[in-house]
Amino acid sequence: MKIVLLHTADALGPPEDPVLGQVEGVLAECGHEVLRVTVDDDVVPVMRQLRVAAPDMVFNLAEGFAGKGALESNVAALLNLLGLHYTGSSPAGLLLAGDKIVAKKILAFHGVRTPRFASVHRGTVEWADDLAFPLIVKPPLEDASLGVTTKSVVRDVRELLETIQRMRDDFGQPALVEEFIDGREFYVGVLGNESPRALPVMELDFTGFPKGRPRIASFAAKWGDDGDQRGLEYAGTRSVFPERLPEGLEQRLQDAATRAFQALRLRDYGRIDLRMSHSGEVFVIEVNPNCYLERGSEFARAADRAGIAHADLIRNLLELAAARYAR
Repeated sequence: MKIVLLHTADALGPPEDPVLGQVEGVLAECGHEVLRVTVDDDVVPVMRQLRVAAPDMVFNLAEGFAGKGALESNVAALLNLLGLHYTGSSPAGLLLAGDKIVAKKILAFHGVRTPRFASVHRGTVEWADDLAFPLIVKPPLEDASLGVTTKSVVRDVRELLETIQRMRDDFGQPALVEEFIDGREFYVGVLGNESPRALPVMELDFTGFPKGRPRIASFAAKWGDDGDQRGLEYAGTRSVFPERLPEGLEQRLQDAATRAFQALRLRDYGRIDLRMSHSGEVFVIEVNPNCYLERGSEFARAADRAGIAHADLIRNLLELAAARYAR
């Protein structure tokens, strides 16, 4: 097939995201003709390149448009308008999962448990459960933990109001205020469509996390940029395959992940982030369609644990998308 590898321009410049070369290499080894198209801040060149390429399939790795992750669904919508076939979730799935407030409401309707929450926009409380401190404040339209720091966890009204205001100033979005689930954090990859399959569970291990800071997957913990030259949060976390989980927990995590994947109409693949409270309750905290596919990512490692090598995973995603369109 002729395949376009659609990806977002890296605002930071080189070095190149390794996933591009990895996916391109696998597809080329399979005999496909692979072309790259970069999504930048102008839609016209993207449309022109896609029309000229006339691909049989677009391998969609685009994570947003013009530097805005909230516009990720618009890229998929453009592919729909151009009548192109592509891997990953539809605009609907990307939009529903991309708005954490909307996602929580849909998950609640389907009986998938998430932390109790409130949403605040322009000083107005749009929705509020009965909440108890500590709470965590997040921007609902961002991914990759953007805007989430250990200071996002608040323990009194003063901290809450200050953090909501800071969120509004920095992101111009409503504030999502959730009860903070102080416990273990897990990742579950989901693969498939009609009968999606949950991959082995991974855990974010906080053993080395700095003492005194709330144990959360902050932006600093994920990417190493916390204003601390030593990168303590990044160095203090690692993704592992947990040992000796309580009986039945892995199945409960996988069931919750699969139900969340289906409730939000995701396609092909995604990663679900969950927390387990000290009392053993399981909560979905985030749903990530079109999750990161680099060989060392949690999703790829979990697939490998399930017997799906990285090259096979990439081929599998292509086949899942092709089968959808064939149906």
